[in-house]
This record gives sequence, structure tokens and C-alpha cells, in this order.
Amino acid sequence: MSISRILVVGAGQMGAGIAQVAAQAEIAVTLTDISADYARRGLDRISKSLIRLVDKGRMAPEQKDSILSQITLAPDLESAARGADLVIEAIVEEPAAKAELWSRLADICEPDVIFASNTSSISITSMARDSRRADRFIGMHFMNPVPVMQLVEVVRGLETSDSVCNTIVELARKMGKEPVVVSDSAAFVVNRIAIPMINEAAFALMEGVSTAEGIDTCTKLGLNHPMGPLALADLIGLDTVVSILEVMVAETGDPKYRPCPLLRRMVAAGRLGRKAGQGFYKY
Repeated sequence: MSISRILVVGAGQMGAGIAQVAAQAEIAVTLTDISADYARRGLDRISKSLIRLVDKGRMAPEQKDSILSQITLAPDLESAARGADLVIEAIVEEPAAKAELWSRLADICEPDVIFASNTSSISITSMARDSRRADRFIGMHFMNPVPVMQLVEVVRGLETSDSVCNTIVELARKMGKEPVVVSDSAAFVVNRIAIPMINEAAFALMEGVSTAEGIDTCTKLGLNHPMGPLALADLIGLDTVVSILEVMVAETGDPKYRPCPLLRRMVAAGRLGRKAGQGFYKY
């Protein structure tokens, strides 16, 4: 099964990163979002990322231009889906929003088009139902920032076919990533471990165990992590962290995943992390 054109729906940090690594692998990409302005912002993000590589001497200017030429912006889903072999969804981490998108795409796309979600926690099997092509639906969970991080969790739903799984594994390798096949379970592997750690760090901060800097320093030096859990939360986005925890509680019924009240208050205050200029730290 060959993938020659990818549609990426969602031009935010993750979607733009996915489009970039696909284009760097010489795969044609169409990028779209809820508005043309959002899609242009995504392309600008990619351009700036590539310019940084050129400035560091890690990429030639003509290579940057070649990569950007692989990416096309589309104003709507109907035109964006034309000719796509694979759709990768990278929109907001909300089950209802994703369900609505997959239902629309099921009406637009040809039956043989593969659907992949970049979800970090939502059930692949449940979204596959909305897509009306459960055997051709899969999770393709990239890590943030996409151009830098090597892992892709390839998440098999209950009905995902072997051929689709193998195709996505090979595609991830073509993009320069290390794919690991995982089963469809609450938050998969990375977030099942990382998000509760972030939540516990937030509880420790709320209870006055130490400062944000102290908690992150203990984690970095004591566990040899490159980044502390609170700084990582700011990078991911506190709203996304809370959404993932809520999904974990809903899917498992286990109260140990309940979001820390401090996280909820910070989200309510708009302190979402790097993207808002302030989270546990100021940016």
C-alpha cells in the first residue's frame, strides 16, 4: 500500500510539525484548518522551523525551498481531500470535535483512504466507528516537537487491518521516525506514564512540597530527565494535559487519574503554558 499524498487536518503545532516531516520525506502534503488564516499560520510555522535549520547550517536554502514546495494549503475539507491516500487528523483533543470531523471525512473521502489520528489519549476504536472504515483507521501519535522527537506510537484499533498497520509503520520510518505498535488503551504508553507524573508534580506544587523550579530540578537531576514535569506540561499545554487526564478517568473509571485542582484553576485562568505566554513559568 503506497502513500503518495497526505492530508493533514489541523495546522497547529502538531499538525504543522507532521506536515513538515512528511514534506521532508518528499511526500506531497495538503494542510488545512478551520480557516485559511489558520492554515497559513501553520505554513509560516513550518517555514520558520526550516529557516532555523538553514541558519544553523543543517539544511541548504534550496532544500528548504524544495520542502516547502511539497506543501499545499487548502481552504476547505472537500478540496483538501482530493487525491489524498492518507488523512492525518491533528485537531483539538476533544472527542466530540474529532467524531464530527471523522463523520464529515467519511462522506468526503474515497473508501480506500486510510484515516489516522494524532490523538494522545482518545480511543482509536471509538473514532474508527465514526469513520465508517474501522479496518482502515489507526492512531499515529507523534511526539512534541514533531521535527525533533523520534517516536511515533502506532495505535491499533480493534478492527485495524494488518496491511494498514504495516503501511503506517513503514510511513513513519520513511519520515525518519521510530514506530512502536501499541494497543488501543487509555493514553497508550507515553502519556499513560508521563501525564500522571505531571499531575503528581502539580499536586506536589499545590501542597507546597517545593517550588516549580525545585520539583523540576529534582526530577531532572534525580531521574536524569532532560526536562522537568511542570516545564513539560507548559510545553504540551495545560489544557491538553487536563483533557488527557479526563479521558483517562472516563475510560478506566480510576480516580487516580483525576486532574489536580491547581491544573484546573490554571486552565480556567488561561495560563495554558508556552502557547499562552504563561503556565507554571513565564515565557
